[in-house]
Amino acid sequence: MNRRHALKALAGLALCPVCAPAGFAAEGHHWSYEGEGGPAKWGDLDAANKVCTIGSQQSPIDIGTTVKSQLPPLKIKWGKSADTIVNNGHTIQLNFAEGSTLKLGDTTYKLLQVHFHRPSEHLIGGKNFPMEAHFVHRAESGALAVVGVLMATGKPNAAFSKVIATMPAKEGPAVKADAGFNPNALLPARQTYYRYPGSLTTPPCAEIVEWLLLTDSIQVAEADVASFAKLYPMNARPAQKDNRRYVLQSS
Repeated sequence: MNRRHALKALAGLALCPVCAPAGFAAEGHHWSYEGEGGPAKWGDLDAANKVCTIGSQQSPIDIGTTVKSQLPPLKIKWGKSADTIVNNGHTIQLNFAEGSTLKLGDTTYKLLQVHFHRPSEHLIGGKNFPMEAHFVHRAESGALAVVGVLMATGKPNAAFSKVIATMPAKEGPAVKADAGFNPNALLPARQTYYRYPGSLTTPPCAEIVEWLLLTDSIQVAEADVASFAKLYPMNARPAQKDNRRYVLQSS
């Protein structure tokens, strides 16, 4: 998929945040995390997914050596609630109404949704974490910026516990989210980050994502991870080749 077609396909994100990108797939071609529709086959399921196989900037990656850089701070201005929660057949996702933003340099992105992967999709020095949250933002141009948060087991996190307590057990339409859910509580106190150019980690794997993976993880209750795992024991794409991409690290 070339950039023009990818942006056209993503033009509907603002109208349908549920569709993107965790549940974003070519119509009529089922993809999954194992078997015939697994990651190794994504590029063969539909011509629109071809970049999943032939792309040179695919995500996630295993982050090893980084380049310390003077990166702009992440200016996160999120509201204190989510609009809806949905089990979309690939993950649990919360969608946000207008008003929450991320500013990176001169570009402002709107927060569309957050969804979860088990285990983490990004690896750090060859090791993954129990889970990872992806906060998906979209700019007016159609480009995406995803803030990734690595999740370790330890002390309970009230926001994640609310997600677990209210997540639909089966795939279906979105329902109202718990009014007490605050997405800001899923962020670590320090927001230094790794940055690299990449892709959606699900079909169509469009290479239009600015990845902003926070260096510090958060802690969540082991029991909450276990509850998520009952629905999705494994919904993480394997690490892709970095193809000599530099990973920048903020100071």
